[in-house]
Amino acid sequence: MLTRKQHKLLLFIDSHLKQTGFSPSFDEMKEAMGLRSKSGIHRLISGLEERGFLRRHHHRARALEVIQLPEMAQATPETLPSNVVRADFSRPTAQTLKVPLYGRIAAGLPIEAMADTDSFLDIPMTLVGTGDYYALEVTGDSMIDAGIMDGDYVVIRRTESVENGQIIVALIDDNDVTLKRLRRKGNTIALEPANPNYETRIVPAERLKIQGKLAGLIRRYH
Repeated sequence: MLTRKQHKLLLFIDSHLKQTGFSPSFDEMKEAMGLRSKSGIHRLISGLEERGFLRRHHHRARALEVIQLPEMAQATPETLPSNVVRADFSRPTAQTLKVPLYGRIAAGLPIEAMADTDSFLDIPMTLVGTGDYYALEVTGDSMIDAGIMDGDYVVIRRTESVENGQIIVALIDDNDVTLKRLRRKGNTIALEPANPNYETRIVPAERLKIQGKLAGLIRRYH
């Protein structure tokens, strides 16, 4: 369920994205919602994100993505509070996308990529947007402070266009592949781990190819 304010804000963001191609500013959302402070907008956005209707791209300014829109259901005042709308989760959340699983990737030390095009991983459609994706199994613990654990499956969006601070798949010397956070420093690239027990690796830019950036993560509990 969504509160009516959450529902109103979600529709406003969706309309603004369709009309302009980018997210509304916090001032625009505050004005549209009739709120006095931005903190109220932050709370509404967090609520929509927790419920799977909205995704924030934290490394980009004004970057909100509408994952799905709720369907209004019939409800009487006796069955539904006046400040709540009911959402139908039955359609997009049930859909999955098959992405190729290309072996294992070290999150500790670079290893050679092991492509296995016969293996696929089913992931929820709500986890990804448009684009081409593949998955890798993580080995090692160098990214644990970023919430990436040994045995996790990372979903990677194929792209060479990434921003500083994003977690990427890097191909070094056309041989070694690793999952690290990227920092550009002049003509070199720093591959930063998310574990103080590992050192940052500095690589000349011409020796490194970006194979994609982190789009999602799948974890299985046994």
